[in-house]
Amino acid sequence: MTKQPSMFIPHGGGPCFWIDAPPPFGKTAWEGLRAYLAGLVARLPERPKAILLVTAHWEEDEATFSVNPTPGMIFDYYNFPPHTYELSYRAPGAPDVSRRAAALLDKAGLAARLDEERGYDHGVFVPMLIVDPDQHIPLAMASLRHDLDPDKHLAIGRALGPLREEGVLIVGSGMSYHDLSHFRDGEGEDAAIFDAWLGEAATAPPPQRDKALAHWAEAPRGRACHPREEHLLPLMVAAGAAGADVGVLDYRDVIGGKTISAFRFG
Repeated sequence: MTKQPSMFIPHGGGPCFWIDAPPPFGKTAWEGLRAYLAGLVARLPERPKAILLVTAHWEEDEATFSVNPTPGMIFDYYNFPPHTYELSYRAPGAPDVSRRAAALLDKAGLAARLDEERGYDHGVFVPMLIVDPDQHIPLAMASLRHDLDPDKHLAIGRALGPLREEGVLIVGSGMSYHDLSHFRDGEGEDAAIFDAWLGEAATAPPPQRDKALAHWAEAPRGRACHPREEHLLPLMVAAGAAGADVGVLDYRDVIGGKTISAFRFG
């Protein structure tokens, strides 16, 4: 079985691919990201057996993995057009992958739990409707930890690394810029400065990469771009799962003035 990479992808803003928003955002603003996500599977070494997706929109006291075989929908966005609450993502869950993930964390001395009820939040279904429009690839969901500790999320990623050898694509779904209070103001300096730093950090050889990412809050404009870091922490899991693989900048665009990036490891 071919080893899969680990990845960090931007999942956009709300149901961005299905709405006409006022400037600086609208369908055309997200066309580059849509194209990137639509081609993601074709750029893999082979079609993955399953996907383990760490979503920025799920937090628990300990790392938690969904074992729901048929997840429903969680519409965790607000004040969008009615048709965006009719989106449906029906890929099967991957409970065996989740149980394997929890066992790997236990082996590494890290706490893990299983959840039987979790549905697909928009950190999952928004990008995955573009990545896997046929909705056939089994998908296991993983939470963040409430403490948002970067070192602990890097450690979780390291424990999950063996899944890549088993044909599982590990995906961190978040955003490299996430300050909603300034998301629509068109100002781009903070995002450009932080994203330049993030690109250097994520593509540095390990262990320099992990050391830099663990101290992301000290980076230039880091807190300006992430007042709360839940949308950045999926990158830590993806980077931890990279092991010795050096990261590459897989996508970069300026959307509404904000620089947005994706990274691939392996």
